[in-house]
Amino acid sequence: MNSEITLLAFAAASIAFVHTILGPDHYLPFVAMAKAREWGLKKTLRITMICGVGHLAGSIVLGVLGITLGIQLSSLEWLEGIRGNFAAWLLIGFGLAYTAWGIRQAFRNRPHSHWHSHGGTMHEHVHSHHQDHAHVHEKSSGKRSLTPWVVFVIFVLGPCEPLIPLLMYPAARENLTGVLVVTSVFGLITVLTMTIVVALALRGLESFKLKRFEPYAHALAGSAILACGIAVVFLGL
Repeated sequence: MNSEITLLAFAAASIAFVHTILGPDHYLPFVAMAKAREWGLKKTLRITMICGVGHLAGSIVLGVLGITLGIQLSSLEWLEGIRGNFAAWLLIGFGLAYTAWGIRQAFRNRPHSHWHSHGGTMHEHVHSHHQDHAHVHEKSSGKRSLTPWVVFVIFVLGPCEPLIPLLMYPAARENLTGVLVVTSVFGLITVLTMTIVVALALRGLESFKLKRFEPYAHALAGSAILACGIAVVFLGL
């Protein structure tokens, strides 16, 4: 491996780390959904890794096709921009829909009271039917949630903007082995950073008492996803 490829590999690692950390859409949706849907740490990290690989796959395939077919870099950058905007608006749409559904769930989950009489003594019983049975139904019904698949599709459509112009095309000027090395380093660091940030965030949230916010967990998760989409579209994160 020559010095140019070595430098590109180090650049790939640095760019992947910074790009992931500065893009909250790479980790915040997973943290929010994990807390709202009570995913375990292993399940959350598994979903994060799968979505991360899907996120990389689209740009890698496009970059390989561009290099193989000799497509101009400007054309690929234009296509990546279209993909990025489309994925960001999908994220906004999903965030809005999930927020609306979460507000509906919170409204249905409001505690209400019943008066009971036992031996002439009246007492009030406060409870929530939906909260008492929601998790039981979810676990016992055998049905799998579509939410991880929706997030996966959005991530597959979303491009890794720096990968093709800053790394794959410069590496292709050296040799195909360089493309493989640079792409592998970028992908590994991206997915690793995503999973580490998600794991640290979930561990950190365990120390906070969020009991009173539980009825609004889905609405808050949807709002977090919506905020990520807005940040991508309007702030370019």
